[in-house]
This record gives sequence, C-alpha cells and structure tokens, in this order.
Amino acid sequence: MITYYAEEIKMPKIKKREISAWVKMVAAHHGYKVGEISYIFCSDEHILEVNKQYLQHDYYTDIITFDYTEEKKISGDLFISLDTVATNAEKFGATYENELHRVIIHGILHLCGINDKGPGEREIMEKCENEALEILQKMRETQE
Repeated sequence: MITYYAEEIKMPKIKKREISAWVKMVAAHHGYKVGEISYIFCSDEHILEVNKQYLQHDYYTDIITFDYTEEKKISGDLFISLDTVATNAEKFGATYENELHRVIIHGILHLCGINDKGPGEREIMEKCENEALEILQKMRETQE
C-alpha cells in the first residue's frame, strides 16, 4: 500500500493512482513487490529536522529514505522536501513535475538496493531513474 502525506505544506499536484501504479511497475522491474510505502512531502526546514534527529546530518536534502524492506518486499518512509525539489528543478533546467517524479522514484530505487554514494553508483542510479521516467512516459502514452 502506498500512502501520501503533506507535513505542514500543501500536497503537491500528483496523480496518486498513476504514481502508485508506476512505483509498483518500477519495483517489479527490479524484482521487488511493494509493501508499505509512505511518501511524506515537507519543507526544507522539516527535512532538515528529520536529517538532524535521525541521521545526525546538518544539511538540507531533497529526499530521505527510511528503509524497512524485508526480502523482496520494499517498504519505507520517504520524506521529500518540495522546496529542494523546486530549487533543483531550476538548477538542473528541469520542470518541477519531472524533478518531483525523479525524486519520488529515487527513493524507490534505494529501497530496491540501488545506491548512489560509492564509485560509479551515481551513474547507475541516474540510468535507473531515467529508465523509470521512461516507464512513466510510456504509461501515460498508452492512457491517451
């Protein structure tokens, strides 16, 4: 089950059914089923507090993923700062919607065991993000 929450901010305009179906398709593509996934959309200040309290990191970020995955069933809490998503969209010349989708799936890819901190891992993550975004685009094309 995938749930969506907004913490002290307005819920972003996303198609929850579409995003949930997409997340399940991407997880299946990587050999996983979806368990309990919670998206918590928040501000920079809220994600900074989460980062400090639980990870002892004193910096802003676009997403924090708490992984509760067991075997081949992904589960987790994914905190997404909509402030940083907007800043990154501008910085990278992307639309807000595209950057939000990239971050939404980035957390899922982490739950599927894909990392982005070690040598060469960032490139693998970006490749997987781009493949996932193509899946979303194809889903949308078939619905038109």
